[in-house]
Amino acid sequence: MTDSLEKQARVNLLMDCYEELLTDKQRNYLELYYQDDLSLSEIALELDVSRNAVYDNLKKAVSLLEKYEEKLHLLEKHMQRLSLLEKLDDSLSKEHPEIEEYIKMLRKV
Repeated sequence: MTDSLEKQARVNLLMDCYEELLTDKQRNYLELYYQDDLSLSEIALELDVSRNAVYDNLKKAVSLLEKYEEKLHLLEKHMQRLSLLEKLDDSLSKEHPEIEEYIKMLRKV
């Protein structure tokens, strides 16, 4: 179950990065499955397609997101930035309010 939750979280993060590069159809399938938490059967009923068509479309769309990440590394870079921000935040004391403000600003970007 943890693996499926991790996969769901990863796909949602990849969608945040690359959603605009997907077709409306791909985006719709991913949103229904990963964000709205519909089953393959529920999506098939809603879209009037076979359950296998839903599975195939989801698999292709996730594969495409992974290919974008493989080439562009936007998610990887985002995670590295978050990690560095956490380290900065942990190492700073309240004696540096200006730096803490910059960190807050970076988190919003």
